[in-house]
Amino acid sequence: MTAKKNTGSELPGLETPPVGPTGRPISVFPVPEPLSGHGPARIITLCNQKGGVGKTTTAINLAASLAEYGRRVLAIDFDPQGALSAGLGVRNHDVPTIYDLMLGTMKNPSEAIVETAYPNLHIIPANIDLSAAEVHLVNEVARENILARVLAKVSDKYDVILIDCQPSLGLLTVNALTAAHGVLIPLECEFFALRGVALLVETIDKVRDRLNPALELDGILATMYDSRTLHSREVLERVVDTFGDKVFETVIGRTVKFPDASVAGAPITTFAPEHQAAEAYRQLARELISRGAAA
Repeated sequence: MTAKKNTGSELPGLETPPVGPTGRPISVFPVPEPLSGHGPARIITLCNQKGGVGKTTTAINLAASLAEYGRRVLAIDFDPQGALSAGLGVRNHDVPTIYDLMLGTMKNPSEAIVETAYPNLHIIPANIDLSAAEVHLVNEVARENILARVLAKVSDKYDVILIDCQPSLGLLTVNALTAAHGVLIPLECEFFALRGVALLVETIDKVRDRLNPALELDGILATMYDSRTLHSREVLERVVDTFGDKVFETVIGRTVKFPDASVAGAPITTFAPEHQAAEAYRQLARELISRGAAA
């Protein structure tokens, strides 16, 4: 008869700690202390060359959550589709945009900053005009540093600047990476989304080597996770196996509340403040602060 193997959970007085979707023990991230002052900002770029991974949803709700915790946040809509502007209920036509600042037709970024309906949260909007920026900037000297020079003029007024990139690895994304201190990669828990991460990390490494030695990978955020499907669980497991602690403990699940909030032009933290998805983004904000990636 084979003897039964003892595990830690069977020893007297020991309990197995609960684990989260990432397979790690669940951490409690404390509510951050209020800040005594503001600035200079830590700049975080949210990028993934694959579309539909929850990048703009993350930018909207992370910005709103950080603002809830008293951080002064500036969101940069850096996608010609203007989804970040629409998601925060901000007008982006016939107004100054990030395109005007990139081309130099407007010199003062403060003139393009719009206060949202949410305290501590401001935005520089974008619209379809931004799609022409790469063509206009291709012959500019130090074209990769244009956004960095724009943000340097206002960074002292904010604690966090979040840049929402378009789904591409072109000149605009390189500008965003060159301007940033850290990168947050939203990753849909789906196999084809996983395949593109290696290329994105390679691009981040090139920007770090050639343009921005201070650039860090702040973390990979699993989005659209469905614990009921084996596929979601397997993809998340592979991401954790590959990137380890660079994967945030916070995981964003699938819910119809996100498109509903987008239609309403509001963050989910105000559209459905008690919903588990709203709490997930508040937890992400707390985790980011606990990691030292935000003030």
